[in-house]
Amino acid sequence: MAIQRTFSIIKPDATKRNLTGQIAAKFEEAGLRIVASKRIQLTLAQAQAFYGVHAERPFFDELCEFMISEPIVVQVLEGEDAIAKNREVMGATNPADAAPGTIRKEFALSIGENSVHGSDAPETAAEEIAFFFSGLELVG
Repeated sequence: MAIQRTFSIIKPDATKRNLTGQIAAKFEEAGLRIVASKRIQLTLAQAQAFYGVHAERPFFDELCEFMISEPIVVQVLEGEDAIAKNREVMGATNPADAAPGTIRKEFALSIGENSVHGSDAPETAAEEIAFFFSGLELVG
């Protein structure tokens, strides 16, 4: 297994409830290193650009409105097989289906307000990291 980088968002439902530190701790406990992190407030245009792949889906407008409702924390995580490890730590999208101890099982409010986002593939991770971070912001 190789060292990878992946992208993570701590979503508005979690930042609103001051869960940022607890969620970050879960990533670190799983062996992922946070190599970049910043708290930002997305604009509607930024949310629409980031989630553009879902533009034709019925939940697109609601998703974008949710993502601009509160600040978010965007992060780059690094570690052995980081993409799969991050997705394991996050848990299933539906918190009812998420394994005990996962972020979504412990913190998600619903399928939509599920506290975190994580890249699903190396190509997606690279695109999502580049959307939010410049090379100077990524610490090795």
